[in-house]
Formats: sequence, structure tokens, C-alpha cells
Amino acid sequence: MLCPLCEHTGILPFWQDKTRNYYRCDRCRLIFVDPAQRLNADAEKAIYDTHQNDPGDPGYRRFLARLAEPLAARLAAGSRGLDFGCGPGPALALMMEEAGFATRTYDPYYAPYPEHLAQSYDFVTCTEAIEHFYHPGREWRRLLGLLRPGAWLGIMTKLALDRSAFANWHYKQDPTHVSFFSRETFHWLAERDGLNIVIIGADVILLQKPESV
Repeated sequence: MLCPLCEHTGILPFWQDKTRNYYRCDRCRLIFVDPAQRLNADAEKAIYDTHQNDPGDPGYRRFLARLAEPLAARLAAGSRGLDFGCGPGPALALMMEEAGFATRTYDPYYAPYPEHLAQSYDFVTCTEAIEHFYHPGREWRRLLGLLRPGAWLGIMTKLALDRSAFANWHYKQDPTHVSFFSRETFHWLAERDGLNIVIIGADVILLQKPESV
């Protein structure tokens, strides 16, 4: 078994519950579900279809503002972006548009626009999506490839802690959550890929691609 993020072979059992086995990479520290225990596409989408992500819901907008506001504060006027994994209700894209930043959307189920992945952007957002990635290494490379020099990648995902916290962690109970990142994972990625990193609170990660390589 290889780590699905960094392809390292140093994989150790991390936790087991009644339905799934979890492993952790001893290099990048990603925690991931046994690939044989992931849902198929139809079962996964059926769960997504039950999500209530209403762009007009004030509570949902406050939740997303924890990423949108610090990201917007770092963007130049006229910046253009992409909301990757926008889901059925692309609230964040709407919020960034309202802040003056033209924002396109992409989602394999709800906004399957491959032409939007053939361009580069001043910012890319990925909120409550990276934990769903079956192939996080491939998707990470795709996200970085969408960034222009100096661009920002804004991620929102709950950060994994130690084994004792993981045992009672509600976040792992969602059967569509299969890749769990920690602070150590994001710092490892930032160092490997030469990114500037800012972690805000418990679940907002901002990474900036350097102006030049």
C-alpha cells in the first residue's frame, strides 16, 4: 500500500472502527481510509445530494466567511479565481463575486466544466472538499497547476489531531470523508512544494505559490 498523497511506502495502521480501517503515512502524516472500504460514485453522490448548502443561508455564509474574508484581504483588485469542489450550492463563489472577484466553479458532480481546469487563476478555493479526495496526490497536483505565480490556494477542512482525539472525532463518521489532513501534513506539503502557508483557526489553510521558482 502506498500513501495516496505522497506515494510513500511507510504506512502504519492508525485506527479501526466497526466499518472502516484507517492508516497513516509516517512521512506526510496523512490519515486515510482503506481504499477497499470507500464508497462507489453512486453511493457517494447520493449522500452529497442530501447536503443543504444554500447560498442564501446566513449561517452557512458565516461559516464560509472564515475562509473568504482572510483570502479576500490578500488578493489584488481584479483577481480571478476558481471554486474547486463547489458542490450543488456554490455559495463561496457567489460570496467572492460579491467581494469583487470573478469566480468560476468546478465540481465533478455538480459543475463538470473541464474547460475551467484548463486555465490558471489568481486564487483557488477548496472548502470542505479535500477530505473527500480518493486520490489526494493527484488532486493536489491539479490544484497547484491551477495557480498563477503569486496565487493563493484557500482550503477549509477539519484538521486531524492525535489518535485519542481521532477515536471520538465526528468528522470521520461521514462515509464520504476518506482523507484526513493535519497541520503536519499541510506544513510538509508547503515545504515540499515551496509554498507560503498560513493556518487560521482549526480549519482554514491558506497557501501561496511563489512569484517565481
